[in-house]
Amino acid sequence: MGVADWFHSPQQPSLRQRLQDPYYRFRSLEEVQLAAAQGIRLDVNRASVDDWLRLPGLSIHQARLLVDLNRSGVAFHCLEDIAAALDLPVQRLQPIAPVLQFCYYDSDGLEALPQINPNLASFEQLLQLPGMQIQLAQLLLHDRQQRGQFRNLVEFQQRLQLPGSVIADWMHYLRFR
Repeated sequence: MGVADWFHSPQQPSLRQRLQDPYYRFRSLEEVQLAAAQGIRLDVNRASVDDWLRLPGLSIHQARLLVDLNRSGVAFHCLEDIAAALDLPVQRLQPIAPVLQFCYYDSDGLEALPQINPNLASFEQLLQLPGMQIQLAQLLLHDRQQRGQFRNLVEFQQRLQLPGSVIADWMHYLRFR
């Protein structure tokens, strides 16, 4: 069996299947285009060295450089950022652009926020909410003692007569379970 027969043999995965394999390295810019058409994307701000090495024309040195920069806090916002980091003309990277995805992540994102259950929180814990005033924390504790636990964010807002802007500021901090 020749190489061409082996490449097209039924035992070999189809090109579509190979492109889906996260360890498969694209062999040509045509495969990059096919991968993009299949919806395959590389999140440049979460990519590993292996992810970068899937792309034709990138060296391991360049892949490591991009990952190290990202880990040190550099976020890539566009193709020009990648080109500048690699000291390459942007035109050289243009052929791989269809599979690049520029997602943005806040290092102080929602997962880093303290979660407070207003039904269980102490006075000190309530004061951790941004903009929480001492009088409002006292009112909350008094209302909770008199009327019982808050079922949800809407009831919390209504019982304490809080404006929407305060609820918008606190909704990622509050958990009612």
